[in-house]
Amino acid sequence: MNRREFFTTSAAATALSTASSEAAPAGPPVRMKLGCQSAPTNDTHLKYLARYGVKDICGYPEVAGGRLYANNDELKTMLDLAAKNGITVESIALPFLTSSHIDKEKHGAIMLAQSPERDRDIEAVQNAIRSCAAVGIPAIKYNMSILGVLRTGRAPGRGDATYSQWKLATAKPEPPLTRAGRVNADQFWERITYFLDRVIPVANEYKIRMACHPHDPGVPPEGYQGVDRVLGTVDGLKRFITIRESPYHGLNFCQGTVSEMLRDPGKEIFDVIRYFGKRQKIFNVHFRNIRGHRDDFVEVYPDEGDIDFVKAIQVYKEVGYPYLLMPDHVPQAPNDPGGLQSFAYCYGYIKALLQSLG
Repeated sequence: MNRREFFTTSAAATALSTASSEAAPAGPPVRMKLGCQSAPTNDTHLKYLARYGVKDICGYPEVAGGRLYANNDELKTMLDLAAKNGITVESIALPFLTSSHIDKEKHGAIMLAQSPERDRDIEAVQNAIRSCAAVGIPAIKYNMSILGVLRTGRAPGRGDATYSQWKLATAKPEPPLTRAGRVNADQFWERITYFLDRVIPVANEYKIRMACHPHDPGVPPEGYQGVDRVLGTVDGLKRFITIRESPYHGLNFCQGTVSEMLRDPGKEIFDVIRYFGKRQKIFNVHFRNIRGHRDDFVEVYPDEGDIDFVKAIQVYKEVGYPYLLMPDHVPQAPNDPGGLQSFAYCYGYIKALLQSLG
């Protein structure tokens, strides 16, 4: 290379570097990661996740003998298997306190306020916290639900896909009341507070984040199947995070579910993300999209809903959100058993959004 070529090449490189620097998004560094919470956490599924660039997950440890928490050995077995596939387990799901309907739940004492059974089940959660701390898993996700996930059927989507749908106007509660009977807001808050009063101090001691999922979807003030869903509004979630205030008490922030609470989610969701994100109460994000609004929506692919995902991920960066972005409730199709293709589409979409942030 002669002297003229050297300086010409150097000038071009400098210009390119300057242009790239100017184009890079400003603000805090990107700390979020692509994640997934799909089960099972076995070798076949872990290899599937690794194939599509998912390196961080919420795990589902195998639990023996009907126990309500995974012990140290069971967690270590799961961690070792994940590590062999290049995957880190960032959180786990409990074997109970899931999004199931109370009439189908074998261990419903906490949400039914049945003592002394609920104290026994709370002890299992405390033991799960201790086990996670012992093996280095920093978070646990859970639900405080009686009605589970409410939907009214499926709607046609792109190609041969179908989308999960909720239309309150056509919903018919079956049965009219659950085995929980009538549960008003005060009763529901008592059950939540009873749980948090006994669990969050243990989470504080062992430094394990407890991430609670909102109620999916919200229902009218008079309730549904006799139940007031207190975690089905933004105001309810704001109240929830103030009970037993702690850096280890927060939300499994399902962006889809929170969007379902809003009259105009395409405009309102960003300030909701900011509210909880600035307070460092978002411990996990279910990054899914909807089309519609409160009481009438379908769950769609991330690129076709009412929420601008490019703007949403920029807001998560703005508030310094540091944990996982996960697909959730993906569309279904006849030739896609288990939604594996839909999940893979979402992984690529989220990964590209993360790369676009620098």
